[in-house]
Amino acid sequence: MGDDSSRRASRNEPASEVFSHRVCLKWFQEYSQNDDPNILGPEGMEKFCKDINVKPEDIVMLVLAWKMRAKQMGYFTQEEWLLGMTELNCDSIGKLCYKIDFLRNLLKDSNTFKSIYRYAFEFAKDKDQRSMEIETAKAMLQLLLANQWSLFPQFQQFLDESKYKVINKDQWANILEFTRFIHDDLSNYDFDGAWPVLLDEFVEWLSKDNNLHQSEV
Repeated sequence: MGDDSSRRASRNEPASEVFSHRVCLKWFQEYSQNDDPNILGPEGMEKFCKDINVKPEDIVMLVLAWKMRAKQMGYFTQEEWLLGMTELNCDSIGKLCYKIDFLRNLLKDSNTFKSIYRYAFEFAKDKDQRSMEIETAKAMLQLLLANQWSLFPQFQQFLDESKYKVINKDQWANILEFTRFIHDDLSNYDFDGAWPVLLDEFVEWLSKDNNLHQSEV
């Protein structure tokens, strides 16, 4: 497995074009659980993040999970790992570190971001529930939208003050569409449109909060 100094050095090595399935699997086994060698769990995830110098809560970890088609937050299966790492052509720490900027830049593409955003709903919610718990939803929205939606602080406050305990899939999808198509002054919002009640209530709350006239929304 090599010592820490060799690990650190490997991060600066250029990515080789040669991918080894065997080496990639051995790399996975450095992090997999003792009681289930086919699963990389929370403890292994913490070690993995430390090795690639990325915080677990960094959005790039969500992009990586999306690449792996991972089904459960905090876990990678061996199959998911091999799927994602093969696609990325990564079988070592150094190669993956070389690809971090590439993964982060995927978020700049509108269609890719939408795919990752929609994936996040299924990834983060409890598997036995159809909706996402509100606290989880707020954390994921913070991760995904805080840096690109100027109204996010207000929306976060609205959720904090609201009665909502969960966010369903339709609400989740429409929040992104709202951020993309509705002006910050709400001037093009249509209450008779197909928006979920959640967003109608947000617009009403925001209009009242900003003393906007109804005609302006």
